[in-house]
Amino acid sequence: MAAVTPDLGRARRLVVKIGSALLVGPEGLRAQWLRGLCDDVASARARGTDVVLVSSGAIALGRQVLELPAGPLRVEQSQAAAAVGQIRLARAYEEALAPHGVKTAQLLMTLDDTSDRRRYLNSRATMQTLLGMGAVPIVNENDTVATDEIRFGDNDRLAAQIAVTCG
Repeated sequence: MAAVTPDLGRARRLVVKIGSALLVGPEGLRAQWLRGLCDDVASARARGTDVVLVSSGAIALGRQVLELPAGPLRVEQSQAAAAVGQIRLARAYEEALAPHGVKTAQLLMTLDDTSDRRRYLNSRATMQTLLGMGAVPIVNENDTVATDEIRFGDNDRLAAQIAVTCG
C-alpha cells in the first residue's frame, strides 16, 4: 500500500512546532532560518491557510542574554530566562513576518489553560478570533509561571493540544 502524503497546499489550517535547536544556536537567534520559515508562513497565508506557530526558544534566548551557564538551571533561573527571552522571541517573529504584511499575536499557555474548561474555552475563542482576523498566533508554554504540576512538559505536547484547540 502506498503512503498517503497530505497536500499541504490545500490545508485549511497548519500548526507548526518549532524547536529551540532550529531557532537558537550558539551565536543566538538564527535570523536567516527564521526569515525563511516566515516566508513559508506568508506563502501559506496568501493561499488562505491559517497558520499557528508553537515555538520554543524563549529560555534558550534568555539564557544567552543573561549569560547563564550551560547545564541544568534552577526553576527560578529558567523562569527568568523565559521572561527575558520571550519578548525577544515575539519581536523576532513580528519583525520577520511584518514585511509580508502578516500580523502576529503571542499566546502563553500552561497545562491549566487546557484542563480548566473555562480557560480552554477562552483560549479557543481567542485563537479563533485571531485566526479570523488574519493574525498568526505564536504559542509557547508560559515558562515564567509554569511549575512542574502545570507544565505541558514540552512544546510537542503543547502543539498537539493547540491542534485540538484550534481545529
